[in-house]
Amino acid sequence: MRKKPQRRSDCPISFALDTFGDKWSLLILRDLLFSGKSSYGEFLNSEEGIATNILADRLQILEHAGIITKAQDPTVKTKIIYSLTEKGIDLLPTLIEIILWSAKYDPKTATPRRLVTQGRKDREKLMKQIRDGLKRKIALFPKK
Repeated sequence: MRKKPQRRSDCPISFALDTFGDKWSLLILRDLLFSGKSSYGEFLNSEEGIATNILADRLQILEHAGIITKAQDPTVKTKIIYSLTEKGIDLLPTLIEIILWSAKYDPKTATPRRLVTQGRKDREKLMKQIRDGLKRKIALFPKK
């Protein structure tokens, strides 16, 4: 089991960075929030090419932080599925802002136009649609 990192300060940004602030954790959250991915293999096959040891470590960190949970897949007993907790779903606005910022400042960012348009027009409505999709297990951008 991973040792809990020592708290650097009482700064809320430092706390957030210690909890989910590395690139791999954010990409796992992206996959859970937007792509409907839920298994180790699906995360491993993401285009960014995460190493197996890093993936296992980040999943453990996110689980320990209460952002995700893991459970046995009811259809394949040997498979573990990961899902977001309410604490994890509460990170949705943060990821939406990162997406909109990237779309604004990087013309090569592959952001669906409707997401950018809806996000700029009515963020609350967009987040409600995504939250509703998560509850119904409908991905905004289904896994490839």
